[in-house]
Amino acid sequence: MRRGMKGALIGGACSIMVSAAGYGGYTLLQGTSNGKPTGDAASALAAAPSRKIITALSAAEVAHTASDFLAAWSSGDVRKAAGLTDNAAQAADRLAAFRTQFHATSIALTSRPARGTTVPFLVNARYRYNGQQSSWRYDSALRVARDSSGRAVVKWAPSVLYPTLSAGQTLGIDHTPAPALRILDRHGKVLTAAEFPSLGPVLGQLQAAYGTATGGSPGTEIRVKGAGGKPGAVLHQLSHGKAGRPLPTTVDANLQAAAERAVKTKGPDASTVVMQPSTGAILAIANQPAAGYDKAMSGTYAPGSTFKLITASAALETGKVAPDKPLNCPKNYQYGSQNFHNVNNFSLQNATMAQDFAQSCNTAFISTATFMPDAAVSNEAHDVFGIGLNWTVGVPAYSGSVPAAAGSLKAMSYIGQGKDLMSPLAMASVVSTVRAAGFHQPFIVSPSVDGRTLAKAPRQLSASVATQVRSMMRLTAQSGTAAPAMAGLSGDIGAKTGTAEVDGQSKPNSWFVAYRGDVAAAAIVPNSGEGYKFAGPIVAATLKAVS
Repeated sequence: MRRGMKGALIGGACSIMVSAAGYGGYTLLQGTSNGKPTGDAASALAAAPSRKIITALSAAEVAHTASDFLAAWSSGDVRKAAGLTDNAAQAADRLAAFRTQFHATSIALTSRPARGTTVPFLVNARYRYNGQQSSWRYDSALRVARDSSGRAVVKWAPSVLYPTLSAGQTLGIDHTPAPALRILDRHGKVLTAAEFPSLGPVLGQLQAAYGTATGGSPGTEIRVKGAGGKPGAVLHQLSHGKAGRPLPTTVDANLQAAAERAVKTKGPDASTVVMQPSTGAILAIANQPAAGYDKAMSGTYAPGSTFKLITASAALETGKVAPDKPLNCPKNYQYGSQNFHNVNNFSLQNATMAQDFAQSCNTAFISTATFMPDAAVSNEAHDVFGIGLNWTVGVPAYSGSVPAAAGSLKAMSYIGQGKDLMSPLAMASVVSTVRAAGFHQPFIVSPSVDGRTLAKAPRQLSASVATQVRSMMRLTAQSGTAAPAMAGLSGDIGAKTGTAEVDGQSKPNSWFVAYRGDVAAAAIVPNSGEGYKFAGPIVAATLKAVS
């Protein structure tokens, strides 16, 4: 060694020195030929806290760490791959889900040339989901860093899985609805909202309810999921949805067209439902306006005097009244705390029950409350007519409500007011029960399609009472309040009008129910006027279309 050269630079390079808490600065070490520091350097080291020397990552370390991680992830060794990161728990969870949740059959990962400590790589994953195969190919990247112990590891972040993921985001499964069904009428004609606008809401409900019941399947996609599961961008389609078999319904396209034409003539607010009494099959559903809330199936309205079908049945079952026996119809009648009257304060002299029914005499039917228990009409509605039962129609529907009542509310219930509530569907079912002498739960899709059970009434309407009520409906259609609307209809017909007063409305709701042979219908035109003037023509026009 040359004289005067007492110190030398060790290793010919600088080392990066960091304390346990972070990176430190560069320090040059001076020493003697035996490598021990002397002088000021020795004093400084003796006074300094203990430090760990961590060198900068070499290109070989970056390459080997990335290669080992990608190889373990690709082979399915999630535990090993996660152990090569700085957050083994989160990495293991996310890497496992990437393979199992999406049903991956293979994951090929190919590294690209590193850019410093960042290593781009290509993901080529293959999946088999719901019997369908797909492949997903995209570019991502990872970054290699040293952990607190100085070990070279993959810096875990959601973007390792997919490059656009940020903190708090992950990948998840989402399902798309099954493709649109072909929905058919009872004769095999395809039903569309374009041709039958009133069926738009119903067809949408049928799509949702029967997409899979007919053998269809939804599509499945991989998409970004944010905090709380909030859905983000769709990234890959795992499987495509499959349409099910065509779905047959009970709708009759000809009657549906007639019903839609009819409600348009009495709008802007009108609804009707047409049924087959012998089976409960729904033949037509129409609303004006056609879009929006399906009032025909789910509307809740006081039924007015159309409810007298149920009141009459309950009274006739007692044997204390009969269609051909006198039943007084005074101008006014006091019951409970309220005085009741007829429309325009009319009265009938020496009237029979049939005449009271045909002319819709409120006071006569309220008078039957004197010999029937408080729950009699409510029980008749529920037990015989199926009102309030759990109807499994095939789409959402309101089956009505007739609570037991006392005093003036009981009297109001007898004429379809008070707390009585019905949908047009429920009233179509009521008239169908009278026509068929028994309740058949309404349905638009046969239970054979999905195995559901239809509701059954606890008690059958007696044949003799059904015959008596039909005789009064026939009189009403031929010479009573329904005659103007039913003019021109022949054959086995019967009808009943209804006018329901509603608080806050300037005009009453117009109701009309009728049957012709094995077809029955109910209609309502809210805030319009008397039953025969507004709802009546809708029902009559539809029944005229019966072939």
